[in-house]
Amino acid sequence: MKRQKTAIIIGAGPAGLTAAYEMLKNTDVKPLVFEGSDDIGGISKTVKYKGNRIDIGGHRFFSKSDIVMQWWNNILPTEKTGMTQDINLKYQGKSRKLKKGKQADPSETDDVMLVRSRLSRIFYGGKFYNYPVTLESSTIKNLGLAKMTKMGASYVKARIRPIPEKSLEDFYVNRFGRELYNTFFRDYTEKVWGVPCSEIAPDWGAQRVKGLSVSTAIAHAAKKQLIKNKPKDISQKNTETSLIEYFLYPKLGPGHMWETVAKIVTNTGGEVHKNSVITKLYAEKNKIIAVDIMNTRTKRVRKLKADYFFSTMPVKELIESFEGVRPPKNVREVAEGLPYRDFITVGLLMKKLLITNQTERKTKNNIVPDNWIYIQEPGVKVGRLQIFNNWSPYLVKDEDNIWIGMEYFVNEGDFLWNMNDKEMAKFGIDELCSIGIIEKDDVIDSVVIHVKKTYPAYFGTYDRFNEIRAFTDKFENLFLLGRNGQHHYNNQDHSMLTAIEAVKNIKDGRLDKENVWNVNAEQDYHETK
Repeated sequence: MKRQKTAIIIGAGPAGLTAAYEMLKNTDVKPLVFEGSDDIGGISKTVKYKGNRIDIGGHRFFSKSDIVMQWWNNILPTEKTGMTQDINLKYQGKSRKLKKGKQADPSETDDVMLVRSRLSRIFYGGKFYNYPVTLESSTIKNLGLAKMTKMGASYVKARIRPIPEKSLEDFYVNRFGRELYNTFFRDYTEKVWGVPCSEIAPDWGAQRVKGLSVSTAIAHAAKKQLIKNKPKDISQKNTETSLIEYFLYPKLGPGHMWETVAKIVTNTGGEVHKNSVITKLYAEKNKIIAVDIMNTRTKRVRKLKADYFFSTMPVKELIESFEGVRPPKNVREVAEGLPYRDFITVGLLMKKLLITNQTERKTKNNIVPDNWIYIQEPGVKVGRLQIFNNWSPYLVKDEDNIWIGMEYFVNEGDFLWNMNDKEMAKFGIDELCSIGIIEKDDVIDSVVIHVKKTYPAYFGTYDRFNEIRAFTDKFENLFLLGRNGQHHYNNQDHSMLTAIEAVKNIKDGRLDKENVWNVNAEQDYHETK
């Protein structure tokens, strides 16, 4: 009887679960997924608190990759709307129509993706500004004509005489001008990373901001006016990702997508084990042969062999876990020097907010219509504010309440991280009161959530990351996937595509990892491979 091949997948986030799903669908390899926590979905999980649900960091389900959009729709159908969903799909040189998406009614099932409108604004000086900043009457009124003129001149200068892009600061200045950068980008970005933008590699801007600039924002605003009466197309193929108007969102939060995938994996022959941490990775010549797995509840450790190994664990921890083949000194140095930013969410259940809806959009209880708000006020530590009601009304137990999440970017062990939950909740409430967003008496309840290694950072030894890749790529049955696996600030779709490519390599017998590392989730992803 032919021996069943197996693959050990470290982590039950989007990359790990996509790999398991694709493996069952396209190969004869059995996936064994090991997740260190008691949750499914990684940082795309949904945290439940007294009937309310929290989305860690906010997850828009949108991709320029048709493969990913179709993948999501195969798991959770889209709600019935009047929006068009047929999109052209080019794959391996052949053009065809994407299959008409499955649809469902959210009043009848929880297994459905809502179609949501996107609005993210900047809160600065007690006023709202569109993100990205647009040239409209409210912006001119809020900033003043002199400030706007100065920003315009600074932008023109940057376009005429761009500077060499040696840092993230240079990247921003070239696309927005120094005055706009100083006003709306510098302080917030330094909140996120904890270091000046001049010390961060420009790669982060290329990954997150991509083609966004003042000119693309203006062009988008003009186009929006021209087509505002036409049927909306959820694919938004010709729209810069940061400017999309609509996105899909699971009715019960992002974790519901990945909990559903985990069920499919276990129901079709795979395994998903929670509270299971990989402590050692045994290497022999050019292959990984086994891992040690510790159950975090019983502390029992067992050794398990497999044919393939997929890692979404932080690279720093992966390199530390090697046994048999010791990583060279330079690789250990680079791994040790890779920085991460950690994350705290303060969830607040509110009777009301002081800020109210001043836009044309209609909202229940006159709530501001933003999905999240970038807090640019220099006097507070909070970076973003999520309004969970606007992601999905089903995230809130009582529709008359407002459910918000304050996002703090921290380092494990710093003064915010070390606060107890009561102190941290009070700190957050005091900050929102100080900038006029809430009143203390309107707070009904609060919860504090800590998440480690949420953001792989682009400083420290990051500029030497290729030394790690050169080492790990030598092991032909080891694949590094996803945000932490590749130390790359990926969105869900990018993480999923790394997994899809890795499984394809197994199916095709391909040994090099170029396609896994070079995934591009933008529209031309499959055309450029």
